[in-house]
Amino acid sequence: MNTVEYSNTSHDENAHQEARHKLPAMLHGARQKCPNCGKGSIFTSFLKVAESCENCGQELHHERSDDAAPYFTIFVLGHLIVPLLLILETHIFPPLWTYLVIGIPLIITLTLLTLPRVKGAIIGLQWALQMHGFGPEEEISLTSPLDPELTGR
Repeated sequence: MNTVEYSNTSHDENAHQEARHKLPAMLHGARQKCPNCGKGSIFTSFLKVAESCENCGQELHHERSDDAAPYFTIFVLGHLIVPLLLILETHIFPPLWTYLVIGIPLIITLTLLTLPRVKGAIIGLQWALQMHGFGPEEEISLTSPLDPELTGR
């Protein structure tokens, strides 16, 4: 008869990793601060990530937020702005020039204010999940699996 054993212990490879809390790290990142200490800045300019935190020395150059920050910014702002525009259009009927004078600058301003905060939150999440070099160093083997020493041939 087949039996399955369950264990409450973690895997050996995860046993040495420190626990990092996601929400505080994301909030630190959204404040554009280091996800580790919450004090040093993670950006050297608008969206340029610093090599490391000037306060605690945490390396930040590993981050790989790529297109996630613009995607989430468009997603969130789109869900906020489109309903407002629909309500305006159905109840107030403003002239077209109001969209050009008020709407477009408002959308651009909100996007520019939100984008670095979203990128910071993504960097904080990557740090908390120990992704892309934010975790412990892993040893990489440079030998080929077809190496005669390994196969014994």
